[in-house]
Amino acid sequence: MEAAVFIVSAVIVLSGAFGVLLARNPVHAALFLVQSVFGVAVLFLLLDATFLAAVQVIVYAGAIVILFLFVIMLLGVDRAENLDVEPIAGQRPLAVLIGAGILGTTLSALLVAVGGPTGAPAANSPLGDAGDNTRRLGEALFTDHVFAVELTALLLTVAVVGAVVLVRRLAGPLQPLPVVAVASEPEDEPEDTEEAPDEEAGA
Repeated sequence: MEAAVFIVSAVIVLSGAFGVLLARNPVHAALFLVQSVFGVAVLFLLLDATFLAAVQVIVYAGAIVILFLFVIMLLGVDRAENLDVEPIAGQRPLAVLIGAGILGTTLSALLVAVGGPTGAPAANSPLGDAGDNTRRLGEALFTDHVFAVELTALLLTVAVVGAVVLVRRLAGPLQPLPVVAVASEPEDEPEDTEEAPDEEAGA
């Protein structure tokens, strides 16, 4: 059963990753990223890392990717762009060359490393319950890696401020709201107190 769940989750993650790379619409790419995030969360559950799975869904799918969507729609780039036009000359061959170099370096490190990708024997000790995982992760984040956590928060704040500045530049100065004339309700006409003449009397 675990193998079947792993295979399905891996297919979801990989298809979402290819969707991010191949989607021409930025909104579609962000939605494919949400798909990959949910697949990774299921993989965390298979490893009994329940806290990381919850963080993956709540923080990344529920906050970071939604922030991406807001920025995309605020900047007005939620349209398919012409990929035949190359804004920077020679960027595609350079990207292919750099990607091939990174891939070759990664494969060489995996083949040469002794005892696994990190060069150290793998640890198979039990992870513990969810509360223990949460405590250990919190201690690691806010003691040894507190600078990285604060730097990430600063970068996210700068990204939001930058998005607002770009929107202001594209939209121009703020304009006052248009004044809408609200038509007043017509006053009730006074009822005609005169009685209609009696038709029989006039006959």
